[in-house]
Amino acid sequence: MPLETDRLILREFHENDWRAVAAYWSDPRYQRFYPELEDVKSVVLELVSRCIEAQQVEPRRTYQLAIARRDDGRLIGNCGLRVNSPENREANIGYELNPEEWGQGFATEAASAIVEFGFDTLGMHRIWAECNAENVASSRVLTKLVMQREARLRDHRWFRDRWWDTEVYAVLEDEWRSGRRV
Repeated sequence: MPLETDRLILREFHENDWRAVAAYWSDPRYQRFYPELEDVKSVVLELVSRCIEAQQVEPRRTYQLAIARRDDGRLIGNCGLRVNSPENREANIGYELNPEEWGQGFATEAASAIVEFGFDTLGMHRIWAECNAENVASSRVLTKLVMQREARLRDHRWFRDRWWDTEVYAVLEDEWRSGRRV
């Protein structure tokens, strides 16, 4: 089930992928918008295990894929789509990238591929995402995907000894088809 772009391959997770994920999860730049973790390794092992288990679920509703560079096959992040409501044809996406790869358009490229998969292959009508309101780079990715900001949830998450706002973005199938920019 790989999805391919010009520079990336979005592929199923494998057990040994946890090391690459744990490496970038341990980077303070990555952790800025997340709660602190005492044991990154165990959390990442659990995450990768859940991603692998989701590959076997029928009907499949979670597609969490490893992002690998086409040029060297190195895992640089992950991107996923979760079908929230099959009857309403609604899903949400998320993505994360190794900070060493930031600023090169990889997040937009990967997220665009997963949104296209959601509309073209899974037949979704609406795809949404949320991000920390202070994560300007992530907000930029979502607007490049023709998503519109629908809400700002004030004081939505508590971590790092403070409240953080969350923004919610969404795109409808017809908007995606008429406004695809990537």
